Amino acid sequence: MEEIESYPLSTLPGTTALFRNFTKMAALPDRTGVRRWYPADPFSLGWAASSPRLEAERRLELASALAEQAKQMAAGPAALANIASLREGAAAVVTGQQVSLFGGPLLTLLKAATAVRKAQDATAASGRMHVPIFWMASEDHDLAEADQVALLSKTGGRASVETLRLGIEVSRPLPVGGLRLGDGGGASKESLEVTLDRACALLGWSPICDLLRECYAPGATMASAFGKLLSKIFAAHGLVVMDAGSRAFHAMGAGVLRAALERSDEMRELLLQRSLELEEHGYHAQVLVTADHSLLFLLDQESGARRPLLRLEQGGWKAGAKAYTTADLLEVLATEPERLSPNALLRPVFQDAILPTAAYVGGPAEVAYFAQAEVLYRQILGRVTPVLPRMMATLVEPAIANTLAAHELRFSDVLEAKTAAALAQKMGARAMPIEGKRKLAAVGNTLEAELAALTAYMASLSAELGRAAGVSASKMRYQMNRLRRMAANFEVQKESSLNRHAAAIMLNLFPEGHLQERVLGGIWFLARHDEDLAAHLIQHASVERAEHQVLSL
Repeated sequence: MEEIESYPLSTLPGTTALFRNFTKMAALPDRTGVRRWYPADPFSLGWAASSPRLEAERRLELASALAEQAKQMAAGPAALANIASLREGAAAVVTGQQVSLFGGPLLTLLKAATAVRKAQDATAASGRMHVPIFWMASEDHDLAEADQVALLSKTGGRASVETLRLGIEVSRPLPVGGLRLGDGGGASKESLEVTLDRACALLGWSPICDLLRECYAPGATMASAFGKLLSKIFAAHGLVVMDAGSRAFHAMGAGVLRAALERSDEMRELLLQRSLELEEHGYHAQVLVTADHSLLFLLDQESGARRPLLRLEQGGWKAGAKAYTTADLLEVLATEPERLSPNALLRPVFQDAILPTAAYVGGPAEVAYFAQAEVLYRQILGRVTPVLPRMMATLVEPAIANTLAAHELRFSDVLEAKTAAALAQKMGARAMPIEGKRKLAAVGNTLEAELAALTAYMASLSAELGRAAGVSASKMRYQMNRLRRMAANFEVQKESSLNRHAAAIMLNLFPEGHLQERVLGGIWFLARHDEDLAAHLIQHASVERAEHQVLSL
């Protein structure tokens, strides 16, 4: 395994100006705004020296809760040792993701690998133990996003991306993590078995299939299955997987939830001001803040539905059709704290009230959230947690690497082409016999030189003639480029393998016009490389510069 290429993030589709400037903030002037919203350079380890510490009683409470969950997730000795280190005063490098079917997209593994690597680096740099923690967002209720995983498939001789789903149906927005597999509260046993069988067929019945069946067994929840899978994948590296949806963890973070209730108007005004500040610097707020905005969700006591808690203009609160006073909600917090949960902006503050978080590892969208959440950190915790960009990568299977090499292609060619047809045309142009290339190049160069001279001469006679000559020259250049495309297309049609190769490259590296890490399931790569993949990702997850890595496997 070895790294083959890396690319600046600015060359990738879908990255925002705020994220790009965040990754370059050490070299940017203050007028870009980013240095005032983020407390640390994401590519240095300065943050490790000032990692927060918890009181002894809280450390014991935290470690006990984590140890109990670790047993349920069949965590290995390395994770248990890290939990013991937290009890003794270790700091944490935290990342997280919504629980998703069979581990979700590759980016889940990239986040976990980055947290492990940054914890190792921080320990070496500071001399204080830093532990990697994966915070499962089990309280999210976006079932459509959670109940899916995409794998590569070949049906009828044609390769494609196939999305697997359990087909869980609920009549109300329920926290995804609590949905149970193999009974009426979630996926049926039949749909679970069918989906597992199909996944294993696509994965070539590799050893990862046994692990999937162990984790996604009837009776497991979406959260426990996801957590056990991730714990097993990174067992050798001590990743601590945490489900914060329990009463114990909500009680630890109750102070943050209380502040969101008692100081809701103040928090909303601060967030509105920050949104305006972001817009003044040419950015946009990731989370829309409205007049009835709240930072909280409430679980309905009867139905278990997770509803946004809205602030009423005349005072009080509303969740679904039910109204509440602040006193009502404070009573819920005191007796059933797990019924109140934070939204995307408050979640990292809630997290860092519970954990001794030295840094948070996030994707581009999460990094942008922190520009807004910074005001909540300062008002509620009195400190701001540094945020670090996760590893961004495309993984290249050996067969695809060989195909790229055979056609003298790089990942930049894939990004530029965007479609298999465009990539095949590029490959056809390169496959053209050298004699044809020379003739086209010679004619093209001669035409360009003569047109430039003629246009200049006509322009010297009169401006009108110069404009006419320019228009005619453009038409001639168009026809010349048309000849080049026709010659390339002829080669594509002559070499049918080019179309197949282009389709395979795009499907593997840029599926459906998106970065691989956001589409293909991490288990697709684990099926081929097993435990070696986690170690390989950790090795390359130092993230010392703003680059997208292209790694061969």
